[in-house]
Amino acid sequence: MKIYRLHKKQNLPITADDAWNFLSNPKNLKTITPDYMGFNILSGADRPMYAGQIIQYIVTPILGLKTKWVTEITHVVDKQYFVDEQRFGPYALWHHKHFIKTINNGVEIEDIIDYKVPFGWLGQLVHPVLVKPKLEEIFNYRTKKLEELFGKY
Repeated sequence: MKIYRLHKKQNLPITADDAWNFLSNPKNLKTITPDYMGFNILSGADRPMYAGQIIQYIVTPILGLKTKWVTEITHVVDKQYFVDEQRFGPYALWHHKHFIKTINNGVEIEDIIDYKVPFGWLGQLVHPVLVKPKLEEIFNYRTKKLEELFGKY
């Protein structure tokens, strides 16, 4: 079983409170997700984030194929980090840690995603040409959008 990791860091010239208020609100995911992915929250984003929260989305990750994605917020430490885990969706495993750390004149935002692709060896075969580049593209878009919203560090 091959588990992959995507690790991204970004510095922004905002407070930890501002970063937390934006990133911990599931409704803001649409803002930092490429439009072509057709991201739409179906349920679960009507309350402030809490451990045990189930959020359901429709998303079109690749090849125009719409899929339902269900995540659970499993851990929350206010203004420091939260974890979302896929319960149903396009990955065999998805565990996404979001960290917020105060630094001089801003915050460091860190994402660590451990994931496994479905379909065994076939999924591993397409990972470097389809899945990994798509995830890199999505998180590069996220970096750009956060800089547009909050400025460059």
